[in-house]
Amino acid sequence: MKIRAVDEALHEYLRARPLRTKSLVVTVFGDAIAPHGGTVWLGGLIRLLASFGVNERAVRTTVFRLAREHWLRGEQVGRRSHYTLTESGRRRFEAAFRKIYAASTGAWDGRWCLVIGSGDRLSPARRRALRDELAWMGFGRFAGGVMAHPAIDEDAVAAILQEHEAEQHLLVMNATADASFPDTALGDAVQHAWDFARLERDYRAFLDRFRPVLQLFQRHPEGKLDPEQCFMVRTLLIHEYRRVMLRDPLLPEQLLPQHWPGSAARLLCRNLYRLTQRLTEQHLMATLQTPEGPLPQAAPYFFARFGGLAQADAGGAAPTAAAALAPVSG
Repeated sequence: MKIRAVDEALHEYLRARPLRTKSLVVTVFGDAIAPHGGTVWLGGLIRLLASFGVNERAVRTTVFRLAREHWLRGEQVGRRSHYTLTESGRRRFEAAFRKIYAASTGAWDGRWCLVIGSGDRLSPARRRALRDELAWMGFGRFAGGVMAHPAIDEDAVAAILQEHEAEQHLLVMNATADASFPDTALGDAVQHAWDFARLERDYRAFLDRFRPVLQLFQRHPEGKLDPEQCFMVRTLLIHEYRRVMLRDPLLPEQLLPQHWPGSAARLLCRNLYRLTQRLTEQHLMATLQTPEGPLPQAAPYFFARFGGLAQADAGGAAPTAAAALAPVSG
């Protein structure tokens, strides 16, 4: 059963915020297709995205461009075209979506990772590309040639430097602030290194947009919800959350402004994702196919998202509204 008010909210969302097809396809591949093996028949993907008003030509053009950019690899099986995540595409998806679905961060030990430029040994173009990549990881600019992040994944930093062939030209250090000095300078550096004002506006807009949808779903038994509507809600939820969250450096709580809305946004996203999970998966299994036939079941890592999802097909119960409202832990 479709919830009329949710349908109206979805139509208003799509009217007010027209979707870029490429960005939507990236969201669907990362959220829905990658956990099911990463391969999909193009015709099924076209049917899936028709729910959002995306036409066949736009989908075909988009997957062709993603293949040209080495995100996807096309394969013809009989008269059907299938698209599969490439290895580099899978790594890029995993890096981005791991951040989205991760459990809450642990305590911070006060360490900072510093990446320091050494002269002009990199071309301007390579410096810009590397700076953009580090900023995407959450690094902020503390000074000319110095980027920093607290407790970043050092293996990920090393992989980026290696990919840009910059490991011989940049200095990577771990550092802590000197406790004998007041932390005023550090606070000022943090405030200037990241755009908290924009992030806060976007998180509050996300909460305003999806909090009413969560409340509507809570009023209806999960078994009476509509699978296609659940798929649309889950997809737009992650699509919107991804746009904000991937710009969030995910700093420790003690470095954030007071009353930071990022935590509330994450809790809402987790709760609504859990409520729509089972029926969204049902819709995917009914709509998508691979060269071998039906879409395979989701990989085990899928059920670790947001600290744990129900595995109804493995004997677990589907999440209830009460369970979806449980506090975040782990």
